[in-house]
Amino acid sequence: MQVLMTATDGPVVVDGDQHASAGGPGASAQAWTGPPPAEAGTTSAAEATTNPPRRSRAGRDLPAAIAVGLMLGAVIIVPLVIFRAAFVGVVAVAVAVGTTEIIRAVRLTGVRVPAPPLVAGALAMPPAAYAAGTTGLVLTLAATIGAGIAVRLAGPADGLVRDIAGIGFVAGYGGFPAGFAALLTAPSDGSWRVTAFIATVVASDVGGYAAGVLSGGRHKMAPSVSPGKSWEGFAGSMIACMAMGAILVGWPLGAPAWQGVLFGLATAGAATIGDLGESLLKRDIGIKDMGNLLPGHGGIMDRLDSMLCTAPIAWLLLSAFLG
Repeated sequence: MQVLMTATDGPVVVDGDQHASAGGPGASAQAWTGPPPAEAGTTSAAEATTNPPRRSRAGRDLPAAIAVGLMLGAVIIVPLVIFRAAFVGVVAVAVAVGTTEIIRAVRLTGVRVPAPPLVAGALAMPPAAYAAGTTGLVLTLAATIGAGIAVRLAGPADGLVRDIAGIGFVAGYGGFPAGFAALLTAPSDGSWRVTAFIATVVASDVGGYAAGVLSGGRHKMAPSVSPGKSWEGFAGSMIACMAMGAILVGWPLGAPAWQGVLFGLATAGAATIGDLGESLLKRDIGIKDMGNLLPGHGGIMDRLDSMLCTAPIAWLLLSAFLG
């Protein structure tokens, strides 16, 4: 994560560094426009002492993060258990909201990407994958990119190639990988496949967070991209993912335990790459979070980054293991 300060917000700790909040509730991605760190913040020392922010050593507002995490878990689990098609609808809505965050962030760089076709495509790709498999997913991706290019061609000619590349990036970053989460739902044991996928990604986050905080995270993995990521945290992610994969892939899904361990290792790697990839994107653009929709978490994309990167890997491995 990167250093952001605003003229009115005091510094808070995020991933071990000082950052400012990215705006009030509902604020979208914002660029750094405030003074240098030494001058930022208007909270007096007395106020800071009497009203300290509730932040963990890793920079999260834990009560808010836990509450939002439980709420998101309920939103996912209830439709997954009751009616799997409703779960696909939840995925579609979530990734459509996430796509609006990506579009806002990309536009900060001057890239012109049309929102309506890209948001509509993100909303359509998971149901298309659920109904028509990989063929439906790829065709919907192509239609989304084609519609986005058609709309962009009606605009000015300058920056056209750059904007077309941006259209492909937005379509491929959000809705397309979400389609693989919908593909996981299609088989008769799809509810358990999705449960194994989501639970193992969550285990990566929790295991990495716990190991990083408890160990102090002294050996940084990519300090120029995400100062909070450490090799100690990654080791915790791998251990937690291997345990979760062995349990969920080996028990309800009936696969050998070694396949669950392999699934866990692949998930830990993919989730970490997804997290680092979004951190790199945000650092390059100059923003702290993709949004402020989820207290303690940031925007929707700040929660979906690891899952979107992992979904295709999870689908490939579980398809190979289970048929």
